[in-house]
Amino acid sequence: MTQLKKQFSSATTRKKNWEEATYELIHDLGTTTGRLGILYTSEDLAPFLGKMVGLLKTKTSTPDWVSAAGYGIISQTEEVFGESAATALILDIPSNSYRLFSGSSEAGKNLAIKESEWITETIMPLTISHVDPRRPDAMDAIKNLAEETGSFLIGGLTVASGDSPHMVTEEKSCISGVAISPIQTEILTGLSQGCSPISKTLTVTKVEENIIIELDNKPAFDVLIDSIGDEFNDNLQAMAGTIFIALPIPGSDTADYTVRNLVGLDPQNKIIAIAEPISKGEPLLFCRRDQKTATDDMRRMTNNIKERIGERFIRGGVYISCAARGPNQFSPPERETDIIRETLGDFPIAGFFANGEISRNQVYAYTGVLALFV
Repeated sequence: MTQLKKQFSSATTRKKNWEEATYELIHDLGTTTGRLGILYTSEDLAPFLGKMVGLLKTKTSTPDWVSAAGYGIISQTEEVFGESAATALILDIPSNSYRLFSGSSEAGKNLAIKESEWITETIMPLTISHVDPRRPDAMDAIKNLAEETGSFLIGGLTVASGDSPHMVTEEKSCISGVAISPIQTEILTGLSQGCSPISKTLTVTKVEENIIIELDNKPAFDVLIDSIGDEFNDNLQAMAGTIFIALPIPGSDTADYTVRNLVGLDPQNKIIAIAEPISKGEPLLFCRRDQKTATDDMRRMTNNIKERIGERFIRGGVYISCAARGPNQFSPPERETDIIRETLGDFPIAGFFANGEISRNQVYAYTGVLALFV
């Protein structure tokens, strides 16, 4: 006889006091059997993550917790941005299907050594990862975790305030989270870029640091204007927040790209500047980000996942979105959670608005990363 799967338990609170918030979560979670919990809070509660997790461990039957603070939280029906809030999700999955980790840029190597047999058996763990962006080894920690454990990462950069804006244990760390076996617990993921390409793939043919002089052997500024048309002719500064640079990810078979800001325009010298250095020979695209492109791409992502899920039952999900999305880019009745619920149905979600989003082994911007447990 096949045992019916149940949805995970979840709860959300808007209490401003950490203790009151935690007790409300405990009350609303009720009696649960899951051993793994996820706690996400708003920035003001970041200093109290350790106390909140400690109380959750004491007052629930869930012994293992991962936690992080963002610029807001995301739950099944709520998106709370810039206000006090916390959300918790308890995953009722086998105790041997996950491993907690925490540490420096060597966290991935250490996990691979400690859990070598488990990692080999899981083939490619899904790793929910939280990273402190203030740490100089942050990017190395992400790369190391992906390479050493063969993991597919999802997660985000936490708020850049507080002593420890994420934790598994009381100790401060660069990166922390949980690796989950997709063999024992089936998981599907999706990525919404929020942007739409408006040019073909171009090649940087002349550049100095982050200042692009030529694209395809033509003045970079002229190529940009040819790509976007005359919309911004009367006000070039209005491009800010709408037109971006997309950097294709080498080896991606899904046309993935990371988005970077366009930070300077010089019509007289025909050059443009982007938010990070780039090298001669690298490819890039121009892309557009606005409410319509973000909504359209969110629907594309959720519809794609729906097709892949088929008739399977969704037990719960984790959703990490960029702090520049949320209420800055979506509005009712087409918020991110509205679109998820409309397309995929009602199920418990825990998530937060991040400083940068992690998918596979890359840090993205302006994206939403969804993981579903089925």
